[in-house]
Order: sequence, then structure tokens, then C-alpha cells
Amino acid sequence: MPLAQGQGSGDFRETSGRLQLFHAGVRNSYGIATADAYTQDNPPIIVTTANLSTTLANVTKKGVLGASVAFTRPDAGNGLHGGPIQVTAAYQAGQVPLGLFINDSLGNAYENTPGTASGRAPYMSGQGCMAVALWETQIQVGASTALTYAAGDKLYASVNGLLTNRIEDAYEYNVAGQSDPDFVTVMGVCKVAPDANNDLMVIDLRV
Repeated sequence: MPLAQGQGSGDFRETSGRLQLFHAGVRNSYGIATADAYTQDNPPIIVTTANLSTTLANVTKKGVLGASVAFTRPDAGNGLHGGPIQVTAAYQAGQVPLGLFINDSLGNAYENTPGTASGRAPYMSGQGCMAVALWETQIQVGASTALTYAAGDKLYASVNGLLTNRIEDAYEYNVAGQSDPDFVTVMGVCKVAPDANNDLMVIDLRV
């Protein structure tokens, strides 16, 4: 996967395919992944074709993806985390962003599948600097319009569990009674925006 502009080949990094770590925060493996972390569709909630992110164009895999958002999931049990869900077409209070998944939950072809074997889906938290290959490219809630990103944009967890710079598309913003910026977790700050020269987004994580 190409690197973001300005990142030299001598920089330290790890990569999981959709997430590249430049300066890691906490690789958090505490807690158990929900059952639907291995079975969810991508995208899981807003599936209108016009609203789909182009960064998901070639993704057919089920389950949470590397660089997608890990949410607390009190609906599934205490201490569990997974992707976003709706219950009876409603966004749920208590689903709070924790960080970004490091790997696809089902792993890759010809590799072992430690997530499935262990029931854990580790995610990055505790800040750090990383590049992601997944983000929302379209407005999710409302008429489809292309999103553009710039260095310095605040980033949020969208209703589909990808990063977005549109607060109105944030999962927490769409919970009934919570349409207030004070309720919305800032996932990070865009450091290098995706453009004609950069096919990844570099972010400073803030959770």
C-alpha cells in the first residue's frame, strides 16, 4: 500500500493492510469481541448505494475491518466491543468509540485467524500516529454529497463505524437526545489528508 506523502521509507511502521502504525499508542486486547464483530456486513447500517464510501469499494469481507472503529457494546454484555449496530432502527446510547481495530476480525487468506480463535479483536487506543485506508467519502445521514478532508479536521466515528469529518454523521450524534457536539467523541485529528498524492489518511489518534 502506498505511503502518505512525506513519509520516508526509513520511518518505523507496522502495517495490518488497512492500518499503518507510525507511532503506536496502546494495542488494546482487553475485553471480548461481540459475535457480530465476525459477521457484520460492510457497511453495517447505511447501505444506500449513493452513500457508500468508495474506500469500501473492493471490500467483501464480513466482520469488523482494520482501521474501522471499535465501539463499546453494552447491548451484547459488559466488557464487550465490536462494530456499530442499530436496535429497532435506532442508534443506541452507550455505544462509545474506543479506538481503531488493528486487523480485520477474520484475518486474511493463508494466514492464521487469532481473532476467531481467541474471541478478541485488538484495537489501537491511547493516542499515537497512524495511517488508515478506510474513511467515509460521502455524507451518511442525508442526501449523498462527497466529503473532502483537510489537515486539521477533527475526525469522528460515523454511523457505519468509519472515520468522518462530518459531526452530523457521527454515531453518537444520531442517538436520540444526544444531537449535541458535547456528546460526540473526537477520534483524532487529520494530519495528512487524502488527495491526488496521498491515498491514505494520516491521523493523530485522540482516544
